[in-house]
Amino acid sequence: MLTRQAIIEPAIATPAAFAHVDTWVFDLDNTLYSPHTTIFEQVDTKIRQFISTLLKIDDAAAHALKKDLYRRYGTSLRGLMVEYGISSDDFLDFVHDIDHSVLDPDPELAEVIRRLPGRRFIMTNGTRAHATKTANRLGITEHFDDIFDIVDADLIPKPNESAYKAFFARHAIDPSRAAMFEDLSRNLVVPFEAGMKTVLVLPPGELPLFTRTWQQEGHGDPHVEFATDDLTAFLNGICA
Repeated sequence: MLTRQAIIEPAIATPAAFAHVDTWVFDLDNTLYSPHTTIFEQVDTKIRQFISTLLKIDDAAAHALKKDLYRRYGTSLRGLMVEYGISSDDFLDFVHDIDHSVLDPDPELAEVIRRLPGRRFIMTNGTRAHATKTANRLGITEHFDDIFDIVDADLIPKPNESAYKAFFARHAIDPSRAAMFEDLSRNLVVPFEAGMKTVLVLPPGELPLFTRTWQQEGHGDPHVEFATDDLTAFLNGICA
């Protein structure tokens, strides 16, 4: 259900506001591509199917449990591991076996990411294989230095602080010289506290914001420094 929330009035992206940034970190799903595609819908369906088969419950009950686990643990996988002892490999292989061909290349996004000065990373709660297939479809793979996935984070998802610390350590990142782009407000809390510039990426046409309350809760808090519903235009503003 969509719920009307307070209007976001984000700061304007300017080259000066990001002049100190030399590391650019992007979430994958619903950030580097629009949630209006069916990619995440496919993943969502597969998660429900996995839970339904595992626990022998109907789709409605599986959907309710998936949402509950996601909210409490950061990912459904983490919740299923903690509460039901499932194998992470079985889950990840199943839920990311989807049709990535529904994504079209995005040459404008690829070009502006290429122009960002410094290093560029994808940090995702999904798998490296899923991120690679998605980035390949978008045509942006070659512009990233690496992908940091849920396995690299020892299966501890964002927004847990340990996931970010593992990412920073892996790539020797100074958070005070980095920027984080995310579609979930709660995943920006730790980056902001660590000193990163934070950007909330909304679906096209959702600024001012009509959105899912649980998904964007806290969007008006200080940890959201910028917000945009057009990532390409926002990055062009930085690179102007």
